[in-house]
Amino acid sequence: QVQLVESGGGSVQAGGSLKLSCLVSGYIFGRCATGWYRQRPGEERELVSSLASDGTPKYGDSVKGRFTISRDNAKNTLYLQMNSLKTEDTAVYYCAVDMWSRLTKNCVGRRWGQGTQVTVSS
Repeated sequence: QVQLVESGGGSVQAGGSLKLSCLVSGYIFGRCATGWYRQRPGEERELVSSLASDGTPKYGDSVKGRFTISRDNAKNTLYLQMNSLKTEDTAVYYCAVDMWSRLTKNCVGRRWGQGTQVTVSS
């Protein structure tokens, strides 16, 4: 059973930094994409950053140059380093992993963590 547990959220002033962690159990990194999403009140969930199966990172336009995604395979943990935070970064942040299907031999479906709140004040 794949489980994702995020941590590291909190409150910070604009310009500050936070590092989110996502411990993923029952999962093997490197077969499918993993990533971080966020959802602001009243808005749809959006991609913040993702790592392709080969480790290639991708970033949303609003976070490029400020956020860095990484993973530690030995610790089964996905990270999101967030620097130069802005008030508009305030949201609930979710980690997600795409699931490998042994039947179809490709990535299908997605599992989500419970989310962690990030609040950036001016």
